[in-house]
Amino acid sequence: MSIGPPLVVAFALSEKRRAIVADALAGAAPAVYLTELADADRATALRQAGVLLAYNTAKDLRPGEAELLRDVRLIQFMSAGVDYIPLSALPPQAPVAGNGGAYAEAMAEHGLAMALAAAKHLIVEQTNLARGEFNQFRRTRMLAGGVCGIFGFGGIGVATARLMRAIGLAVHAVNRRGTTDESVDWIGTPDRLNELLAASDVLVISAPLTRATRGAIATAELARMKPDAILVNLARGEIIDEKALYDHLVAHPQFNACIDAWWIEPVRHGTFRMEQPFLDLPNVVASPHNSAQGRGAHDIGLRRAVENCRRALTGQTPRHLVGPDERLM
Repeated sequence: MSIGPPLVVAFALSEKRRAIVADALAGAAPAVYLTELADADRATALRQAGVLLAYNTAKDLRPGEAELLRDVRLIQFMSAGVDYIPLSALPPQAPVAGNGGAYAEAMAEHGLAMALAAAKHLIVEQTNLARGEFNQFRRTRMLAGGVCGIFGFGGIGVATARLMRAIGLAVHAVNRRGTTDESVDWIGTPDRLNELLAASDVLVISAPLTRATRGAIATAELARMKPDAILVNLARGEIIDEKALYDHLVAHPQFNACIDAWWIEPVRHGTFRMEQPFLDLPNVVASPHNSAQGRGAHDIGLRRAVENCRRALTGQTPRHLVGPDERLM
């Protein structure tokens, strides 16, 4: 096998994780670690790169280095969502890929856990127990027999569907194509989102943040949902109108929101802030956007990213390429 141009890794990795990179490359190209190089060697490595693997080029690269990537075959990011990365600073001809579905299994488990916590009133009843209330006969919900709607049926959506089906939920989904090879009970294109909303007992948001999905779920869309539905957001806060969701939760106490993805978050915005007091509501289950932090998930995510890099290095079409509508910055 001929050795192609190098994979340039823009961030530091442990020896264990370097071994994952080498194994996933399978001899297709050498790996060069940018953090180990002197300034002049950094510039040479970037000019010669076949593929760049980065977390966030705005932080991983120094001023002026992005323009050295004019001949790169792919800029591969470690995260699935790249809406917070300033892609406009990269050479416009350079293909860019997110790490779609990289942490899908961990996130699917997290989404299922949140939905079950809401359905079984786990957080509310733990609080009640701490106050001495023993509500043994208060009814909770069975999810089996209901419908799980999934808005965004990529890697995370597919992994979530498999778990939801395993506990007895039918699966309805929306994706851009309106088709899938996965087992679903119904699938439609985004123009049929209202049908998905009306049918869902549990609605999981796992779509990327794009111009089309920003604010896709607001007052009118929430009103179409069942009054006791459970909404789980694993994607981006901005897909849902923040005030509309809060007002809906207050007006419909049987409705539950499981919020893992927030509107203002440290990684994307430098701080955590909410405009509405969601954590004061008993029908909210909250987590700090840590759904991808399952043990071993980041090793899996690294392998999947490097496997996509290998596709570009060996002349295959990379997966999860970022389209023009996703280049928000």
